[in-house]
Amino acid sequence: MIKLIATDLDGTLLDEKSEINPEFYKVFKKLRERGIMFSAASGRQYQNLIKKFEDIKDDMMFISENGTLVVYKGEEILSNPLDKELVNEIIETTRSIKGKKIVMSGKKYAYIESKDEAFIEEVNTYYAKFKIVDDLTEVEGDILKIAIHDFKGAEHNNSIYFDKFSDRAQVCISGVEWLDLTAKGANKGSAIKKVQRMLDIKYEETMVFGDQLNDVEMMKSAYHSYAMENANEYLKEIARFRAKRNTENGVVDKIKEVIKIG
Repeated sequence: MIKLIATDLDGTLLDEKSEINPEFYKVFKKLRERGIMFSAASGRQYQNLIKKFEDIKDDMMFISENGTLVVYKGEEILSNPLDKELVNEIIETTRSIKGKKIVMSGKKYAYIESKDEAFIEEVNTYYAKFKIVDDLTEVEGDILKIAIHDFKGAEHNNSIYFDKFSDRAQVCISGVEWLDLTAKGANKGSAIKKVQRMLDIKYEETMVFGDQLNDVEMMKSAYHSYAMENANEYLKEIARFRAKRNTENGVVDKIKEVIKIG
């Protein structure tokens, strides 16, 4: 019996317009009636997720910033920030590379230095609350994630510059143009395991959906692991099952099929 369902958003639950299919809310209601916990598991900011699921935010779990912040009913369940010295090293490295820009995620706000309009438009998509600052190294408070954006693509020269941090940070591609760095061991999979322990839910009772490399650990945290048909090829190898493309309402249709919702 499935007791926990966690899904990525972009390229997974959301369609090509970054919208949620209205049918999802009918299915969500059925899940709640059966006592099944639903969680969004995303690289997006917590505040962005709250805005996305405004009408049901008090009845679901939020795994945000690639698993570095987990919140349920407004209560922080897990927080796993980056080391401050490492944060500054990543900032200095990124500043030295042409075309790469930084989004630094705190618990309440994200922070950027760049005033480039095209970049800010991208930031607006994933971050509901952010501030433009003069110097990211002077931002105080816990930093959950550093996202590196490059319009040329997430893999553009990233191994050259950021692999050196892999012994101290989790480095993964989270989207076509995004590379994320979080605390070592902090990922969606470790966050789901925390939720499983908290709710006494087993590996075999968990269902997950994803499409990108930041979903790899999540695939390993559940028996019912689904890669979207539009997913990264490596993720398809890791996942046990497949779901239709995000543009075909794949997540909702698969939940209805497995949970037997008419």
